[in-house]
Amino acid sequence: MRRKIVAGNWKMNGTRQIAKDLAVGVSAIVEGLDKSVEVLIAPPFILMADVVAQISSDVNLASQNVSGFDNGAFTGEVSADMLVGFGCSYSIVGHSERRALFGDTNEVVSAKVAKCIDKNIQPILCVGETLEERESGKIFEVVGSQLRAALKGLSQVQLGKVVIAYEPVWAIGTGKTATPEQAQEVHEFIRREIAVIDKAVSDVISIIYGGSVNAGNAKNLFAMADIDGGLIGGASLKLEEFEVICKAIG
Repeated sequence: MRRKIVAGNWKMNGTRQIAKDLAVGVSAIVEGLDKSVEVLIAPPFILMADVVAQISSDVNLASQNVSGFDNGAFTGEVSADMLVGFGCSYSIVGHSERRALFGDTNEVVSAKVAKCIDKNIQPILCVGETLEERESGKIFEVVGSQLRAALKGLSQVQLGKVVIAYEPVWAIGTGKTATPEQAQEVHEFIRREIAVIDKAVSDVISIIYGGSVNAGNAKNLFAMADIDGGLIGGASLKLEEFEVICKAIG
């Protein structure tokens, strides 16, 4: 059975007090949810300690990024071991903002996925196309190449630890959202690509959607056959809206 996942990516937002308030609020939301739904929150690194002190055991901690290296002269980076020390069980890897703004290539993303798995952190692998790539008919070429590069060489057991997040770049933070049918089309493609690697894993791997998910569109998106939840950006900072989204998948 595929897991239902709602992950809140706070990005570079919040203060210590805001983080504490959100952590308490999300914990209250999760208390009233069906236990089949996994809720994750990914605060900025520097706010993790405050969040850990406030969240309930039913809320999973995720990071927004992770280094592909264990330690060393990598100023500004955060290692998987450091994250494990905070009880971090998931990490977002290959987000389009990391790829576009900070130069995370497919090779870098692949190294991060492997490092997460090695350290028992479940990577949330982000894939997605730009508007130009969509309009030129390269959706599946782009998403397929990102998937294959990141998952290359993984065993069946390792592949089973990965969560895929389809995030069309043109819909992230723009207010534009892929229609449920557009999102489903790519999710179905991703599941077929996973099946080429391992059919058994493709049946159980969670593929979540990100890209301006909000209280108004979550239910229709989550109703699609191959959409197993959402990676939520701005709406995860608004407790009332995040609650509606979490309940939409139940």
